[in-house]
Amino acid sequence: MNTHIVYQEYLSALLAGDRRRALQTARGALAADIDIRDVYMDVFQPAMHEIGRLWEVNEVTVAQEHLATAITQSVMAQIYSPMHLKPPIGRKMVSTCIGGELHEIGIRMITDFFEMEGWDVYYLGANMPVDDVVQMVSEQRADLLAISATLNNHVLRARQLIEAVRSSPAGRWVKIIVGGRPFIQAPDMYMTIGADMTAPNAREAVTQTMTTLIA
Repeated sequence: MNTHIVYQEYLSALLAGDRRRALQTARGALAADIDIRDVYMDVFQPAMHEIGRLWEVNEVTVAQEHLATAITQSVMAQIYSPMHLKPPIGRKMVSTCIGGELHEIGIRMITDFFEMEGWDVYYLGANMPVDDVVQMVSEQRADLLAISATLNNHVLRARQLIEAVRSSPAGRWVKIIVGGRPFIQAPDMYMTIGADMTAPNAREAVTQTMTTLIA
């Protein structure tokens, strides 16, 4: 079994709204010794991108898109387990979506990848107030803050969150990575809003972060 076949089966299950078949497909991939990171990167991510594309061209409804998202979140939660985790490395990460942002699968994937690499992660989820994010980063003395913004009109809010973090005591030590469609479309934009780096996917986020921290 290869990931392309798994992707096709998984996308078919999403389009049918079949949660059980989607879960069976993902579990079957793991049983066939496909690494969970490859399932995330080569199955879940492209499947959700395709669902988004179909929504944009009016081939699926908002309800179908939301159902596919809910199914994927459920499947991710059910296949994820401590067996995939490396030993702790003494690094901490806080991850969140900016206020008003409700699309959290991408940031959830990034969070899982860092935890699998041995990081202690504090996943705050969607639509988080600025002050609460700053407080968590400060309390945990996080090495990394990961921020997701999937819409262009949310970039300003990401900038405001970064400015708040930078003006707090946490700003002296925390690195900040941003991700989402606006930063894929404009790869240098992360610098204009005060972030340290950006990455197009979870695997690249881990690689860039470790390179930055070591440098």
